[in-house]
Amino acid sequence: MADNKKPKISFEFFPPKSLSASFAIWETLHMLLPFHPEFVSVTYGANGSTRDLTRDMTKTIAQKWNVDVAAHLTCVDATRHQVMDVAKGYLDAGIKQIVALRGDAPQGTSRFVPTPNGFMDSAELVAALAKRNFDKIWVGAYPEPHPDATYNGADIDWLKRKIDAGATGAITQFFFDPEMFLRFRDRAAKAGIDAPIVPGVLPIENWEKAKLFAARCGASIPASLAHEFAMAKRNSVEEILSVVVATDICADLMDEGVDQFHFYTLNKPFITRDVCLALGILPINDNLIHANFRPVNLGNTARKSA
Repeated sequence: MADNKKPKISFEFFPPKSLSASFAIWETLHMLLPFHPEFVSVTYGANGSTRDLTRDMTKTIAQKWNVDVAAHLTCVDATRHQVMDVAKGYLDAGIKQIVALRGDAPQGTSRFVPTPNGFMDSAELVAALAKRNFDKIWVGAYPEPHPDATYNGADIDWLKRKIDAGATGAITQFFFDPEMFLRFRDRAAKAGIDAPIVPGVLPIENWEKAKLFAARCGASIPASLAHEFAMAKRNSVEEILSVVVATDICADLMDEGVDQFHFYTLNKPFITRDVCLALGILPINDNLIHANFRPVNLGNTARKSA
């Protein structure tokens, strides 16, 4: 890293659907929120399946931890009136940031189809939300082509539409090659997009699941990374490699002027915690650095010359 400046961070969580999952997310929140995130986001399940859970979780986090919370909102399987009613509920609960997304196609279908009297796309959703009193409206961005992209450059054009409609910033899909983000940032700047674009980072808790996530969202996997994880599995050091990989991505981007990262935690705190510590970000309560944190050499040179 060019200097010792600490980056700003944010975390993504999803609502628990069982008692055991509730205990797990409670532990995750207790471990990660003392790292001073700029905000945390809470996802919104397919077909609005976690609408009430998302609302309840955002309210609980905001009230208990006094942290800014950005609630996700999608267009899937809901009319405009229903979507905006959910948005009003967030505002009434004091939630002033929102992540506006089109949403994935409902399970069992191959592509997104607008609901009758619903929003046609995320740009329309953003335009409607921009008329409400949200402080920040975040949208998604895709350094690699979105699976539904129909032409080269579509992802930049769509991001420009959403920013022009009133979005105040973007969070990218995760990626494993920092150059993907840097090239996307350059293209966005060339297109006149001046809103902040925050890189999304996936700390790899499980390599096999990470590969499935990548295939679903169109994120490419460098052959060298697949080889590294195969070797790490053989030597039972996958967790250490996961910390190194995520820290390297952040360090490379910080060298290029990036100063904020959004971590997709998958409601699991340990790898994300260790990456924050490796980046020099310390929690308020040092007791949250559990004994099982193993300091390792996270320098870029050591890994890339291996």
